[in-house]
Amino acid sequence: MMEEEELEFVEELEAVLQLTPDVQLAIEQVFPSQDPLDRADFNAVEYINTLFPTEQSLANIDEVVNKIRLKIRRLDDNIRTVVRGQTNVGQDGRQALEEAQKAIQQLFGKIKDIKDKAEKSEQMVKEITRDIKQLDHAKRHLTTSITTLNHLHMLAGGVDSLEAMTRRRQYGEVANLLQGVMNVLEHFHKYMGIPQIRQLSERVKAAQTELGQQILADFEETFPSQGTKRPGGPSNVLRDACLVANILDPRIKQEIIKKFIKQHLSEYLVLFQENQDVAWLDKIDRRYAWIKRQLVDYEEKYGRMFPREWYMTERIAVEFCHVTRTELAKIMRTRAKEIEVKLLLFAIQRTTNFEGFLAKRFSGCTLTDGTLKKLESPPPSTNPFLEDETAPELEELATEKGDLDQPKKPKAPDNPFHGIVSKCFEPHLYVYIESQDKNLGELIDRFVADFKAQGPPKPNTDEGGAVLPSCADLFVYYKKCMVQCSQLSTGEPMIALTTIFQKYLREYAWKILSGNLPKTTSSSGGLTISSLLKEKEGSEVAKFTLEELCLICSILSTAEYCLATTQQLEEKLKEKVDVSLIERINLTGEMDTFSTVISSSIQLLVQDLDAACDPALTAMSKMQWQNVEHVGDQSPYVTSVILHIKQNVPIIRDNLASTRKYFTQFCIKFANSFIPKFITHIFKCKPISMVGAEQLLLDTHSLKMVLLDLPSIGSQVVRKAPASYTKIVVKGMTRAEMILKVVMAPHEPLVVFVDNYIKLLTDCNTETFQKILDMKGLKRSEQSNMLELFRQRLPTPPSGPEGSSSLSLLAPTPEQESSRIRKLEKLIKKRL
Repeated sequence: MMEEEELEFVEELEAVLQLTPDVQLAIEQVFPSQDPLDRADFNAVEYINTLFPTEQSLANIDEVVNKIRLKIRRLDDNIRTVVRGQTNVGQDGRQALEEAQKAIQQLFGKIKDIKDKAEKSEQMVKEITRDIKQLDHAKRHLTTSITTLNHLHMLAGGVDSLEAMTRRRQYGEVANLLQGVMNVLEHFHKYMGIPQIRQLSERVKAAQTELGQQILADFEETFPSQGTKRPGGPSNVLRDACLVANILDPRIKQEIIKKFIKQHLSEYLVLFQENQDVAWLDKIDRRYAWIKRQLVDYEEKYGRMFPREWYMTERIAVEFCHVTRTELAKIMRTRAKEIEVKLLLFAIQRTTNFEGFLAKRFSGCTLTDGTLKKLESPPPSTNPFLEDETAPELEELATEKGDLDQPKKPKAPDNPFHGIVSKCFEPHLYVYIESQDKNLGELIDRFVADFKAQGPPKPNTDEGGAVLPSCADLFVYYKKCMVQCSQLSTGEPMIALTTIFQKYLREYAWKILSGNLPKTTSSSGGLTISSLLKEKEGSEVAKFTLEELCLICSILSTAEYCLATTQQLEEKLKEKVDVSLIERINLTGEMDTFSTVISSSIQLLVQDLDAACDPALTAMSKMQWQNVEHVGDQSPYVTSVILHIKQNVPIIRDNLASTRKYFTQFCIKFANSFIPKFITHIFKCKPISMVGAEQLLLDTHSLKMVLLDLPSIGSQVVRKAPASYTKIVVKGMTRAEMILKVVMAPHEPLVVFVDNYIKLLTDCNTETFQKILDMKGLKRSEQSNMLELFRQRLPTPPSGPEGSSSLSLLAPTPEQESSRIRKLEKLIKKRL
């Protein structure tokens, strides 16, 4: 019973002393201890084993027990002290709380006393300052009254003086006085209900109206609307009147400016009437020379009469531009049939030069025509069309006329006057577009005639295939036309010019490039099997001559240049045209045409080399491979193929040096064409003996090495072939080697042969298996059994992509490659 009670007590004690991990961690941080008894995971058994590890150590048990009892007594004393100390805490706390409450009551009493004293002080201050506030209000009202009376006195006196000075036309004094009167009158807006103030305000308005009418009459008298004669010099009275007009209603100022400019340009309308000879485009210089003289005359005579902020010189020039644009548009509509392209370009050049002169002379701050727009500056570009922004043809016309000192037209983005006059020529730009259409047609015809006369480009493998000169001439002309048209207009004419560009880009691709590609024929160029078997170098004749190969490469390079430059031309046209018309600029079809020329050129080169190798492959398939008795050097047909490759590929590579990526395409297409054809001819080699298969395997390996080296064959600089090309060659020629290895393998036992075929070729096609059996020379009865077994042994088709497993099996393993290839290589080294 005692033991059970002790156990229950221990369990209750452990349950009480079980602390959460957070509490235990806090205790360890506050009271760090290394004593095992203080650990949360204290284990009594482990602790006892630590104290008494051996039986001999039990001799000290009394000493250990005494130490533990002593420690227990100390802990009891500490606990007892702490518990007793806690008995007095409550009493101390209540005492402290009572003291705090007493202190709060005392503090509250002091605060109340301070508040009462503050209220008394505030009341005392209010009584003291009441009289002072009254005095401040009285002073403010008195000051306002005195100021208002002074303003009223000034206004009354100013109105009387203003009326008197207006009658005497003392505009200099009126300008200063009127501004002061109007400023003073602003102070009386809230007093307009007073009759006297309202009367003074009406008198000021009447004086302003009278001044406006009087000043307009003075200007009309000095500068009459009828007639072209003007007084000898400016008037000081009118100069002061302009200062007054600055203060009056803005309509007075606008009326003065309008009448003066109209009178100033009245002579221009008479001199350059539509029925006058000088009004036509060939004498357009005289219009601009006249206004320049008038501007100089105005500066000398009337420059000081009008205030500077009126910008009268610029206003005269701008109005002249508006009048000139209207007059030129009218006369060009009447005489549209007489407009020629050179005359039109000459007039536009002179007009744009004049607009440039205005941009240098004036800021353009008076322009109010919303139709004029400032073009955004195009971003910097590496486009070759940005080399020269001037129009050569326009400059030549200007030079022919002898006007070398005239200012050049600045770029449109920096010229606020761009188009202010030259807009009138836009409806007639069809003359320029039609002229460019005709010129480009003649240019293409000249290119065709020159090509026929000069013949194909001479072979020059040192510099590589050159671009046809006509290509550069065409795009230089395009550039000139585009710059000219962008200076004339950035609207619909640019779209029309783009259509013409598209037309002649296609014609150039068809007539100059595609039309001059050598034609292929069905003949083999006189090649025979007997000549192919000769090993003398140069005994074979290529299908295309050296000149024809160089021509194809030159056309390919030209098409590549045209493709890149057409893309740049499209970008530049989009920069020049209005933003709303950008979507209508599209030269994708023309770029596709040049891409087609490139593909055709590469295909011709591939067909030529491929056709040159055909007789050699035919000779290979007609050899008696079952009669080969020993393995020797590479066969004559291999030597013939290598010879053709060494003859053609270096020429093509040197002539495509500037377009390396297309030479890589040529190599890839040739490999994709030659290797399947080679495998097809391998299947035609039947029957074939074991030694014959070994010889064919040796030939295949030799061709594989040559094909891998094809991109740099015959070159002094050895470059690593592109990975894409190498992959194609290795994959295709490895298949050819695997076919020959299957042929070399014994066909008995049948199961081993079929499994070996499936392992090496991974080809589940019974037709291919049939061809292998034909190459081995097996009888039909034997083939039927093997075909049946082959169908039974076929693996289950994979569920994933078809190419995933076949690609990995096409590459031979080291064990498959090592045996016979090493023997054949050793044999070749011995023979060499």
